[in-house]
Amino acid sequence: MTALLDFDWQVDGYMDHIAVERNLSGNTLEAYRRDLGKLVEFADSKGLKGFGDLTELHLVEFLTQLHKGGLSVRSQARLMSALRTCMRFLVEEGHIKHDPSAEIKLPKQGRRLPELLSVKEVDILLAQPDDKTPRGLRDKAMLELLYATGLRVSELVGLGVESLDRRLGTVKAFGKRRKERLVPMGEQAADAIERYLEEGRPKILKQRQSVALFVTGRGKAMTRQGFWKNLKRYAFSADIHRSISPHKLRHSFATHLLERGADLRSVQAMLGHADIATTEIYTHVNAARLKKVYDRFHPRA
Repeated sequence: MTALLDFDWQVDGYMDHIAVERNLSGNTLEAYRRDLGKLVEFADSKGLKGFGDLTELHLVEFLTQLHKGGLSVRSQARLMSALRTCMRFLVEEGHIKHDPSAEIKLPKQGRRLPELLSVKEVDILLAQPDDKTPRGLRDKAMLELLYATGLRVSELVGLGVESLDRRLGTVKAFGKRRKERLVPMGEQAADAIERYLEEGRPKILKQRQSVALFVTGRGKAMTRQGFWKNLKRYAFSADIHRSISPHKLRHSFATHLLERGADLRSVQAMLGHADIATTEIYTHVNAARLKKVYDRFHPRA
C-alpha cells in the first residue's frame, strides 16, 4: 500500500503541473493519467516504491508486455510521451535523480490516412435532420457548421452565441491551448444557424437563459457524447453503415477543400493546426484517392 501511495503523490504532482502549465484538455489529462496508471500497476507488481526505482530495463519489459497484449505502436508512443514528460518533471523537481525513459526508442509509426465521407454521402447525411422540429433545426445547424468549418467537436459544442459574427459570416473557435481562430462558415451553414436561432433555440430553451449556442432540452450546452449519438443516428438513417465520427466530417472538410483547389496554408489556418506537417496528411489522402481513380479507369493501370 505504501508503494502505491508513493506513486500516487508523484503522479498527482505531475498532473497538477501539466493541468496548470500546459493547459491541456480534460480528455488529454484523463488519457495521461490512465497511461501512467498502467505503469504504476506494473511497477507495484515488481515491488518498486516509486518512479525513482524504475530502470530502463523495467520500462522495456513494461512496453514489451503491452505490445504482446496488442497495444498499438501509436498507443505506445502516446504512453511514452506521458511517461517522459512526467519523468522530466520529477527530475526537475528533485523527486528522482535520473530519467530511465530518456534512451528508449519506439518503432516509428506508420502514417495512417484518415477516413472520410464522399461529397454525396455528406449531402445525404446533412439532409437527415427534420428541420420542422426545434431539435431537428439544431442538429441541422450543427452538422452544417461542422462540415462548413472543420471544427473539432469540442470546439463545436463549446461555441457561445457570441462566437458568431452573422454579418461577416464567420465563427470564432478556441482550439487547443485556447488558441483563437476565425473560420468562415459559408452561406448554407449560416442559413441553417439563422433558422435555428430564430425558430429552434427559443423553443428548446423555453424562456431559460444560456450562453451556449447549441443547447439541449434541459437548457444546458450540447455535449460531445450527445452530438456523437445524434450523428450516428443520422448516419444510420442516411444508409451510411461505416463507422462515423465528428472527426470524420473534419477530415472530409479538409480533403474536399484541397480537391477543389484550396491551398494548404489556408486549410491549415481553418483547421487550427500549429504545424503544417499535420495538415499535409490531407495531400496524401488526395494522392491515394487519385491513385484509386487511375487504377480503376486507366487502360494501362
